Amino acid sequence: MQRRSFLAAFGAAAALPLARPALAADSKVLRFVPQSNLSSIDPIWTTANVSRNHGYMVYDTLYGADRAYAPHPQLAAGHSVEEDGKRWIITLREGIRFHDGEPIRARDAVASIRRWGLRNAFGQKLLAATEELSALDDRRLQFRLKKPFPLLIHALSFAGQPAFIMPERVAQTDAFKQIEDATGSGPYRFLKDEYNNGSLAAYARFDGYNPVQAGTPSLTAGPKIAHFERIEWRIISDGGTASAALQAGEIDWFEMPEYELLELFQRDRNLSVEVLDTGGNNGLLRLNHLHAPFDNKAVRQALRYAISQSDFMTANAGPERANWRDDTGVFTPGSPYASDVGLESLREPRSLDKARGLLKEAGYTDQLTRILGPTDIPAASAWSQVAADLFRRLGLNLDYATSDWGTVLQRRASQEPVEKGGWSAITTGFSSFDFASPASHPLVRGNGRQGWFGWADIPQLETLRDSWFDAPDEAQRKAIAGEIQRTVIDEVAYIPTGTYYFRTALRKSLTGRVEGLPIFWNLRRA
Repeated sequence: MQRRSFLAAFGAAAALPLARPALAADSKVLRFVPQSNLSSIDPIWTTANVSRNHGYMVYDTLYGADRAYAPHPQLAAGHSVEEDGKRWIITLREGIRFHDGEPIRARDAVASIRRWGLRNAFGQKLLAATEELSALDDRRLQFRLKKPFPLLIHALSFAGQPAFIMPERVAQTDAFKQIEDATGSGPYRFLKDEYNNGSLAAYARFDGYNPVQAGTPSLTAGPKIAHFERIEWRIISDGGTASAALQAGEIDWFEMPEYELLELFQRDRNLSVEVLDTGGNNGLLRLNHLHAPFDNKAVRQALRYAISQSDFMTANAGPERANWRDDTGVFTPGSPYASDVGLESLREPRSLDKARGLLKEAGYTDQLTRILGPTDIPAASAWSQVAADLFRRLGLNLDYATSDWGTVLQRRASQEPVEKGGWSAITTGFSSFDFASPASHPLVRGNGRQGWFGWADIPQLETLRDSWFDAPDEAQRKAIAGEIQRTVIDEVAYIPTGTYYFRTALRKSLTGRVEGLPIFWNLRRA
């Protein structure tokens, strides 16, 4: 039996004895199956989506972004710009508090921005342009800049890896170490005493949360109203089990079901299948630039001629073209900076023979490679299997190391060579807003060991990115973005593997879902 028909049959059969929806009918509690285990509660230390989504439960930001990426005040009341753009003063709203009851002060925001700015690509650029970041008093913080930085508020509103506001004592934690204190500033409190790694993460509504009053909910902007008293994240790694629980009414929302389960859900009159992020999720293959064999540019370049984006996409999303697109470049399709520049090597006919010949010319001599593959995230699991199969067909000496996503996150942080537990390649995906521009895209950096996992050292990328920020108009920014894409593909900073539009499944009785992320504010049971 094929995997697709097996899962569908299993889900239908498993649902039969669980037909009474007794649990999820509670109007005060929502039960959710996230895409993977929440192995880290620190959304600054890791770029893992599940940790970012946890962050949105627990923390708020100074500014939020709507679906068009326009910034709107959240914890901030507003800002002023002085001295020809070289001094920005941000004022906090009155009556905002942390979960421990303490007021949110300017010094908390300062410490939070500094920690975030050490790990986030946009934040790194902002801090590099900052002469002084300080608290003027309890409600006002200031940026004194070395030169004007017009995108300052856009940086603070970036939705992909936000500058979440934490208490100063927490934000003073080394940015390269994980926090243990989840005292937050957002609409829900993390219930640390109930946290069971690999099983349960629970949240309670923070009755002291003071949402912004103006605006329309859109992505991370607008009022954040917590209607549920309690949110439970149930960690269920088996898709069939999660499917049965959703059909039986034991859970309310299944974030990332396998595509072969969606037809089953669409036939259920109690369930809704929706695209989570209409901008799409961008897949990628990242090679480790620190160690052999992929420290050799020519070895990296050889893979470009063997990568088939459609192979990666169909492995996860099936043959239906409505679920994915290939021919994807560095920037999110449809975003202002998407273009065809420099994509020739990804678009010519695929040839394993050509790739093998280039590997030989590059001097590849059977060095061991290791792909890290998750077992509990459908998309990344499928992609890693495609990558492993490709490596084997190219004649690369491969160790395919699979584990749960939480373990992958821990292992990918290692900068050691393969023989000491390191890795050679990983596959993953980023949201549409992460890859929408050079400001937010973490993989168009070339800052070596200070950059995103894989640690590409490509000075030309840093120079181009600096030029993009300094460009006087949008026409020049688009031209520079094209050169950034050309350089990424030529140097093989990473290889795009396509864009897919994953569906999420939830009960039709849930209304008010904000499109773009698994967001729980404004969600209620009809």
